[in-house]
Amino acid sequence: MIRIAAVGDVHLDEDVVGRFRPALEELPDCADVLLLAGDLTRHGTENEARCVAEEFGGLGVPVLTVLGNHDHQCDQVPQVVKVLEDAGITVLEGNGVVLDFGGHRLGVAGVKGFGGGFAGRCASDFGEPEMKAFVRTTTDSADRLGEALRGLECDVLVALTHYAPVPDTLAGEPLEIYPFLGSYQLGQAIDSAPTALALHGHAHAGSERGTTPGGVRVRNVAHPVIKQAYSIFHLGNHTD
Repeated sequence: MIRIAAVGDVHLDEDVVGRFRPALEELPDCADVLLLAGDLTRHGTENEARCVAEEFGGLGVPVLTVLGNHDHQCDQVPQVVKVLEDAGITVLEGNGVVLDFGGHRLGVAGVKGFGGGFAGRCASDFGEPEMKAFVRTTTDSADRLGEALRGLECDVLVALTHYAPVPDTLAGEPLEIYPFLGSYQLGQAIDSAPTALALHGHAHAGSERGTTPGGVRVRNVAHPVIKQAYSIFHLGNHTD
């Protein structure tokens, strides 16, 4: 059994450093790895990234993350990524890693993802260049996620995104903003591989549980949804 801790949308800045650390110090006793589902910072500055590094670095378990939309706000993504990686946090974007826990191989593939909407109510690659660019951003992200998932040789496979791959976990958000919270293409990418679990954030007023059309469990681990430092998922059985 592999134990996965996960949380997203912690939106760290100097005034909240230390909020999660007491619970994080207990991670080695209850989890093998920590996955962060983006929106680590408030505005995506290098200084805020240092706060994330202080909070989530040196935990005694591997920490993997994707970035979120807030982490892109100030156009300092390279600086943010460097600070995180210097602290030992692996940043995924269209790639994946395999971790070995006592002979059990966990594969994690991640992308930030993007919006676009869901089947029957989604944007299409048609019309103005701006609309085509919007949809192609989503398609490219989903394609990279699918390729990364299918390319991992492991026993248990997990998809990590910021944007939602299904509408189920958006329940509670206004319907009008669903297209800006996720896209069905991410769900298709997840279903293109033998994925055991998909984790995302972004939807602060959403719901925790969902399922892809192919039957993959989806969990919204945004901190405002789970209301705790992290949730724990046990893979190798059907409990979480």
